[in-house]
Amino acid sequence: MSITIKGFIESSLIEWEGNIAAILFLPHCNMRCPYCHATHLVNKPNELESIPLEVVEKRIKKNKDWLDGVVISGGEPTFRDDLDSLITIFKNMALKVRLDSNGTNPDILEDLIQRELIDCVAMDIKAPLREGKYNAASGASCNLSDIERSIKLIMDSGIEYEFRTTVCPTFLDKPDIVEIAQSIAGAMRYTLQTFRPTNCLDSKMFDVVPYTEDEMKDIARDARRFVENCYVRGEEMKALSCNW
Repeated sequence: MSITIKGFIESSLIEWEGNIAAILFLPHCNMRCPYCHATHLVNKPNELESIPLEVVEKRIKKNKDWLDGVVISGGEPTFRDDLDSLITIFKNMALKVRLDSNGTNPDILEDLIQRELIDCVAMDIKAPLREGKYNAASGASCNLSDIERSIKLIMDSGIEYEFRTTVCPTFLDKPDIVEIAQSIAGAMRYTLQTFRPTNCLDSKMFDVVPYTEDEMKDIARDARRFVENCYVRGEEMKALSCNW
C-alpha cells in the first residue's frame, strides 16, 4: 500500500490523554483556517519530505509493547481513500486508533465507527454553528448540516471522543464559545486551545493578540455550564499534577 505521510512523532504523552501514542500527519485539508499552524501540510505538502509507510510501521512495531495507540491527524484524513487500510495496519497490531477530523465528512466517520476501526475521535469545532461565523473561522464554505451530523454521530457513538476549538480573538469571543458548548451540551470533553500568532496560514494573524491565560480560564468556566469537562489545553494536566 502506498500512502503519503508527511509527519511522524514516535511517541507522545500529552496528545491523547491517558495514553502513550504515536502520531501520523497526513497532507491536504479542505479548510483554510487563517490561524492554522500546519501551513505547509495544508498549502504546500509536496514541499515536505514524505515518510515511507514501511518506516513508520517498523518504528511502531518496535515500540508497540509500550504504545497504547496511534493518532492519525492532518490535514483532514477522512478524504483519503486509503484511510481505512492505514487504520487496519495499526488495529492488527492490537493498538488503539484515534482519528482527528474537522467533521466535514460524516459518511466516513459513520463507516469507521460502525466497523469499529476507531477507538476515539477528536473533532475540531471552528465556531458557533452559524454559516457566516463558521465560514470565516474555517476559511472555507462549510455545509453545517455535515458538521451537525458529525457531532451527533460522535456523541452517540459510544466511543471515546473530544471536541476542540482554537480560540482566536479575531473570530471568537466568550459568548461564541458558550454557544458552541451549548450545541454540544453533555459532551464527554471539550478542549479549548489558545491561539498562537506564529506560523499562521494568514500572515495577518501574526498581529492578533491572543487571549490571556486568565481570559481563557474564564471562558472555560462559562462553557462548563453546558460541558462539565471543559478545559483549556494543558490546564487539565496542571489540575491533575496538583493532586499527586
